[in-house]
Amino acid sequence: MQALTLPPGFFDRDPVRVARELLGSTLVHVLPGGERLSGRIVETEAYDCPRDPACTAGRFHAARSAEMATVPGHWLFWSTHGHPLLQVSCREEGVAASVLIRALEPLEGRARMLNHRPVTRERDLTNGPAKLVYALGIVPAEVRNTPVDRPALHLFAPAVPLPDAEVAVTARIGIREGRTLPWRFLIRDNPWVSPGVPSMDLTGGAG
Repeated sequence: MQALTLPPGFFDRDPVRVARELLGSTLVHVLPGGERLSGRIVETEAYDCPRDPACTAGRFHAARSAEMATVPGHWLFWSTHGHPLLQVSCREEGVAASVLIRALEPLEGRARMLNHRPVTRERDLTNGPAKLVYALGIVPAEVRNTPVDRPALHLFAPAVPLPDAEVAVTARIGIREGRTLPWRFLIRDNPWVSPGVPSMDLTGGAG
């Protein structure tokens, strides 16, 4: 059965649902020479500014919120400590919402990824949002604000949706406000999930 490319319309809804359903999808970057680099999405986070304190707290984010308010299903980037983080816009135009792709399990082109981002432990290749951007050779200026179904950078839906038993849900990582919202999704026991610690666990303890 041929995999289906996810269209922009897939993202025209609640980013929390999108983040959950993106798990198991395949992110594909086609290099200028035609080589394919790809990875299975094993971790995501949702940001939904109309109900998300993280979007209005401190420096998070007049600029980020404005960028997220574009039409749904377009590639966006945050910059954290000078590193680009890949996200996809959600909801209708004018509403700031997105999903952050936090980690991949490498599939095609591992040798090329290691050239792009040499690491001692292979599991460190794509187990973080900036790491996967560098490993896949994604240049933000070339794809920012372009549709998610463009030939150079696109997503394939999983052949079979992941059952809830295979998915863990936690609070997000690296935020101060909205830190108890259960909006981080990851494939349970997958070694490629990022090593980040949730900002606060869902029982109220500090992380």
